[in-house]
Amino acid sequence: QVQLVESGGGLVQAGGSLRLSCAASGRTFSNYAMGWFRQAPGKEREFVAGINWSGRSTYYADSVKGRFTISRDNAKNTVYLQMNSLKPEDTAVYYCARGTADGAIHPSYFDSWGQGTQVTVSS
Repeated sequence: QVQLVESGGGLVQAGGSLRLSCAASGRTFSNYAMGWFRQAPGKEREFVAGINWSGRSTYYADSVKGRFTISRDNAKNTVYLQMNSLKPEDTAVYYCARGTADGAIHPSYFDSWGQGTQVTVSS
């Protein structure tokens, strides 16, 4: 298991932006797909964005397309989630996870998870 640590969450007004970071330990970070998930109060954990090992392929939930951008810097062992035009419904704990299959969006295909970072968007 790799250690994943999310950061960058906080409280923002609707329409604002945040950039989340996920720092990973281990030498094999660049060999894995990575994903972002979120879980809001009273809701199930849902897929937000994914990125393949090289960073050249990305995939997004319909709810965030056009607003969020996932990227990675393998030299820094870091994955990012740029969140623009934030909405109150984006409020959730955001989790970074390491994938076991390229292109996976279901939580069962991710084998390492961070502790999460809180994102709160006020109206």
